[in-house]
Amino acid sequence: MGYRAFAPKPLPPEPPIYIDGELLHLLSRADMAVGRLDGIAQNVPDPDLFVAMYVNREAVLSSQIEGTQSTLEDLLAVGLDADGRHVPADVDEVVNYVAAMNHGLERLDTLPVSLRLIKEIHERLLRGVRGDHRTPGEFRRTQNWIGPPGAPITAATFVPPSIPDMTEALRDFELFLNTQPVFPVLIEVGLVHAQFETIHPFLDGNGRVGRLLITFLLVHRLALHRPLLYLSYYFKLHRAEYYDRLMAIRVDGDWEGWLKFFLRGVVDTAVEARSTAQKIFDLRERHRQLVLDKKLASNGLSLLSLLYRRPLINVSLVADDLEVSYQTANTLVRRFEEMGLLQETTGAKRGRVFRYSPYLELFADPTELPSEVGAAIATTS
Repeated sequence: MGYRAFAPKPLPPEPPIYIDGELLHLLSRADMAVGRLDGIAQNVPDPDLFVAMYVNREAVLSSQIEGTQSTLEDLLAVGLDADGRHVPADVDEVVNYVAAMNHGLERLDTLPVSLRLIKEIHERLLRGVRGDHRTPGEFRRTQNWIGPPGAPITAATFVPPSIPDMTEALRDFELFLNTQPVFPVLIEVGLVHAQFETIHPFLDGNGRVGRLLITFLLVHRLALHRPLLYLSYYFKLHRAEYYDRLMAIRVDGDWEGWLKFFLRGVVDTAVEARSTAQKIFDLRERHRQLVLDKKLASNGLSLLSLLYRRPLINVSLVADDLEVSYQTANTLVRRFEEMGLLQETTGAKRGRVFRYSPYLELFADPTELPSEVGAAIATTS
């Protein structure tokens, strides 16, 4: 029919991965960076206060790769009655990503990483949003392809396996996921992500599901006890190389080049996440002491804890969460505003929204990585 579809060989790769000195050194650096990130999350009080923000930021970045325009603050504003605030229509796609992430993490307690879990995640991802007509939660029954918008399959840059080949590839894929691991965890995760993107088993949402799989496997394999490592920003920043590395696997069998790229991303991302986590803990301790110095008692500390889960708030949200009267919540919010911890964002008399800016700024889209990341890259290149 004028095109050729790619049928991937099953994992593990054959011939076996050649682990040269560079790959071994990158693996060592990545293991160390992930271990340090996991350590800081296990040895500080209340790490779950900020885990949700990592999930939210990942949802935004991963969705932006697929063309959404919503920002982190758009996502955080969902559910707040902010008069005049424009929230992009595609924010629902980001909300779904958060739901899919949380659903998958909860299901890991009772279900291994499997085709069943992957389909459940996909259904949550596309439920009621763009792409919901493309069989959410079901593997494709027709041929798909990757290429310029509107391009026919004969002009595709990549054609995933045909339906019979896809079915066989998925069977082999699940077998690999549930066989006793023979690779270090980070190597296994890199192999799984690339193989999934090559199989491309859904009509829509393959990239987002593939990125979610990275986090699920790291948690499932106990490399991380909390979901704090996300590679979407790294893939977004190096988008051209990301696609080139995947194609090099398919065309030349260059698994080693892909794994080196992947592990560099793990190092970059883990070091940045650890730096951010430390800044969060330092910020929380400074502001906690400020609240105590102002003698705001338990309600003040409760509001501060809320801000680490919901850094955009209104008075009604504070009243409901703290189980206090609207007047008490309003007074507390005003005191936080006077202390410089909150900034009103709407300029309106009604429907006011307040922003915990010092915290949100730690999660802004990074334009450059911290200096220690550059040092880490230099030692692994």
